[in-house]
Amino acid sequence: MTEVAISPATPHAPSVIRLLLGKLDIPYTEVLDHAALNPARKVQAVLLDDAIGALMVLFPQSQLLDLNRLTELTGRRLTAVPLDRLERMLGKHSLSLLPGLPALTSSPCLYEESLLHQPSLLIHSGEPGLLLEITNEAFKTMLTKASAGNFGEALNTIHPNLDRPHDDSEEITLAMQAFTARRIQQRLEATLEIPPLAETAQKIIKLRVDPNATIDDITGVVETDPALAAQVVSWAASPYYASPGKIRSVEDAIVRVLGFDLVINLALGLALGKTLSLPKDQPQTNTPYWQQSIYTAAVIEGLTRAMPRAQRPEAGLTYLAGLLHNFGYLLLAHVFPPHFSLICRHLEVNPHLCHSYIEQHLLGISREQIGAWLMRYWDMPPELCTALRFQHDPSYDGDYAEYPNLVCLAVRLLRGRGIGSGPDEEIPEALLERVGLSRDKAEDVVSKVLDAEVLLRELASQFSQH
Repeated sequence: MTEVAISPATPHAPSVIRLLLGKLDIPYTEVLDHAALNPARKVQAVLLDDAIGALMVLFPQSQLLDLNRLTELTGRRLTAVPLDRLERMLGKHSLSLLPGLPALTSSPCLYEESLLHQPSLLIHSGEPGLLLEITNEAFKTMLTKASAGNFGEALNTIHPNLDRPHDDSEEITLAMQAFTARRIQQRLEATLEIPPLAETAQKIIKLRVDPNATIDDITGVVETDPALAAQVVSWAASPYYASPGKIRSVEDAIVRVLGFDLVINLALGLALGKTLSLPKDQPQTNTPYWQQSIYTAAVIEGLTRAMPRAQRPEAGLTYLAGLLHNFGYLLLAHVFPPHFSLICRHLEVNPHLCHSYIEQHLLGISREQIGAWLMRYWDMPPELCTALRFQHDPSYDGDYAEYPNLVCLAVRLLRGRGIGSGPDEEIPEALLERVGLSRDKAEDVVSKVLDAEVLLRELASQFSQH
């Protein structure tokens, strides 16, 4: 047991877990969870079910749980138990996370054989950030009534394309060919059934790049789209912007409250969002799409303002990058409708993984690749394409690096506050240095944004109605 033992100030494992391990006569050591621990030793526990009943599944965090292989192995189509049911079960024991202890539930258990290759295992204690180290022999005694199998895919065999954007077109085409009979298609544009860019969005993009564009120009464009006009007026009237007096017109909203840049970017985000509808099927643990987008945009807006003036990128474009950062998610649902449901089910049972691994494993591409490709296809600014493409690479230092760096930082800061999905990933010091912010300053920005959480949710709900 070589890991650093827990400090006395840190909470111990919940009493129900301590009592259970005592009853089973299982010795353990409490260990702080940290990035240097070997993921092959960390036991990921998920509770699945179908018409037959529930099944606890244990596998190492160095693997992706493949539901297709699980179906082949068990003959059952298992999916994650509904979140409210799991929360009720954990709540009875005052637990936040599901520990990999078969005796905790009355469900049968299936475990990945490779777990037994480790001399000791690390199991969730039920308390975030706290693991229980158990020897291989002690772990085996807990599995006497469990079944073994091989159903995981090692993460080192899955290679998401994080840094080769020149390969995106070819990889998207290959992914399409894998799921369609149209193998003779040579051009990506012919294979992907992408809707044309809405006329309103085209007009807004032209205004974005026109240095002589005026408030009259954007007012004219907004007023020709009744839904957008109503949206702009309701934004301006929102308590989030704390506008003085009643908003009577689109021009009033732009001049008195929102300003040219914010209206351009909010309007463009909404126009693009309307091009692709929200998928009906979503992972259970997902933060709603527009809520995630609005929060991310608001955090990026604050981070941009907090940056040293000499390093500060164009605020309007960074805000738009936040608003559209997850646009590839909508596109995956649009392009791969039969398979998007499978992605959702795998996201539910692999909470320890970033979505890139799951999408790469199932489709051969990620939402970042296809989202950035669409932005290029629609002739969006290169800063925006780069922001979408490299948002999950905290070490990206190429052209327009400040845009994906800010998205990466905002997403990870929000994840640290329980907003978003996937694992809570560390924020490297080098990433903070590149955007010229201290860790405290960045956290302060998020705190200020989340102080207005109720108002932001209201703003996000307005997007969701369209």
